[in-house]
Amino acid sequence: MAESGLQYWRTRLSKVLGALALIIIVLSESAWERDSSLVASLLFLAGCTLAAIGSLGRLWCSLYIAGYKTEQLITAGPYSITRNPLYFFSFLGALGVGLASETLVIPAVILVAFAVYYPAVIRAEEKRLNKIYGEKLAEYIRNTPKFFPQMSLLKEPEEYVVRPVKFRRHISSALWFIWLIGILEVIEGFHESGLFDPMFSIF
Repeated sequence: MAESGLQYWRTRLSKVLGALALIIIVLSESAWERDSSLVASLLFLAGCTLAAIGSLGRLWCSLYIAGYKTEQLITAGPYSITRNPLYFFSFLGALGVGLASETLVIPAVILVAFAVYYPAVIRAEEKRLNKIYGEKLAEYIRNTPKFFPQMSLLKEPEEYVVRPVKFRRHISSALWFIWLIGILEVIEGFHESGLFDPMFSIF
């Protein structure tokens, strides 16, 4: 599948899953918030932390690939510690949003969705890149972890040419996790004010 087609379906699926998660959150409330405010607070704190790491990580990735993604094989910065840093930080951010819902069910669903969907996406992308870069990609695969970063491999250049227009277009998508947590807080405010009563509770 061409990159544009793959990206199109990945974006569509992400939006569908996001919409389903939002519907569940709107219709439900956290059972932890009702039964244990400490657990709820810890889940929210962990969620905010992971969402922040995910957002900053995506910005770091965007700095390196903005305007270069289709022109060359990027192997520096975050791409020197894992072959798929954008997906790794997206995973952390999405998991953070799930935890910020102050539940364990929603982040568990997110975890399963990533585990089922993204390995196929990664295989498809590496198959496409192999046709372009051949042995160069094979060497990169041999020396760099597929998903979980290995910080000891970090390589960063003294200077790197950034394309600011392209990078600026990536900023909004990198901050989605922060905005989603804000939406969660608005929904919780609606629940607490009685403007919209939740239909069920989830842990």
